[in-house]
Amino acid sequence: MAAQTLAQKLIARACHRDSVAVDEIVTCDVDLAMFHDSSGPRRLKPMLEKIGARIWDKSKVVLVMDHYVPEEDDDSRQILKITRDWAQEQQLPHVYDSIGICHVVLPQKGHLRPGMFCVGGDSHSPTGGAFGAYMFGIGSTEMLGVVATGKIWVRTPPTIAMQWSGRLAEGVTAKDMMLHMTGLYGTNGANYSAVEYMGEAVTALSMQERMTLSNMSAELGAQVGLIAPDRVTMDYLKTMGVEADVDLSYWKTDETAECEIRTFDAAGLAPMVAAPHSPENVHPVGDFTDVAVQVAYIGACTGAKLDDLRAAALVLKGHRIDSGVRLMVAPATLRDQQDAQNEGIMDILVDSGAQVFATSCGACSGYGNALAGASNVISSTARNFKGRMGSADTSVYLASPYTVAASAITGRITDPRIILAERK
Repeated sequence: MAAQTLAQKLIARACHRDSVAVDEIVTCDVDLAMFHDSSGPRRLKPMLEKIGARIWDKSKVVLVMDHYVPEEDDDSRQILKITRDWAQEQQLPHVYDSIGICHVVLPQKGHLRPGMFCVGGDSHSPTGGAFGAYMFGIGSTEMLGVVATGKIWVRTPPTIAMQWSGRLAEGVTAKDMMLHMTGLYGTNGANYSAVEYMGEAVTALSMQERMTLSNMSAELGAQVGLIAPDRVTMDYLKTMGVEADVDLSYWKTDETAECEIRTFDAAGLAPMVAAPHSPENVHPVGDFTDVAVQVAYIGACTGAKLDDLRAAALVLKGHRIDSGVRLMVAPATLRDQQDAQNEGIMDILVDSGAQVFATSCGACSGYGNALAGASNVISSTARNFKGRMGSADTSVYLASPYTVAASAITGRITDPRIILAERK
């Protein structure tokens, strides 16, 4: 049998084959379909009724309310009513209402494990690839087909291996790795290939940092963002209640498998910032020291997990934010917020002057117009397209939670390594 990449192995399992070739079109069985209040029932319900179809397997469907919560206007209330009524009508067993953002809730509730083939009704669904699962985002029409049949066709993509040697310096994160790669290759740089992250720097990352890499594969234009599962993966899943017998020696790219390899040195990486209005407009943080900010936002599935909150607290401890800055913190999930509270992290953030917001997509998806009135925002989110976070008059700079926190202290975009060095 020909050597296979991790992506090929995952697709082959889903279509009940020993192997698949690059560019081969196959029909796969879906292990899990996830959608949320924005992408789900309000679109799927009328389409299912129109074609007279039912959900193929309710145990394999996960519904998360995270985009329009908490309800702030009549539109939100109506969308959530449709969502909740349909979930009850269908008696869906896996419904998570207002407990956090879908991409982080999914693994925390034990729904992901290596070897799975999954789809999500959201562009950041590649987050699941951090767990050695083939997971990608699809639109509502494709989701209709999945929900009705449990199947979807895919063209087996080529693999681009992002090989990271060395170790990240203090104050430099997976977010900086992703911004660096997006800056180099652009938002269509992967051309809907399978991207796989590997190398010493990747295996040294925590599970949540790996999730950031896979999550922002969408910003590279990849279909999936994979990381081969290892003991870090299995230990994390075990803490989430998942007991799985996984052949770690199998779920990885074969040494002789054909793939494009791009190499990077983690040790030489500086904190990175994406300037308005694209995630590919990336430069080292030192290029932006004259840029004043009025809002610092730590939120989203990309930038407000427990590890992200820890990073922000490490910078903010013992400091107060600048009087001209509003620091907004929206933890990714209630679990992350509670864990951060137990560790004293939330107290550090609040003592520095942060305001705590709901565990939802919030300003990342432009909900609530929370950033109105700010000229410049520095944010731990994944996208800074014009109007993405609400007002089209706001300029959004993307950075790591370390950099966002440091900038909140000084009132201008700041290298977090400067503040971290003061502690030594």
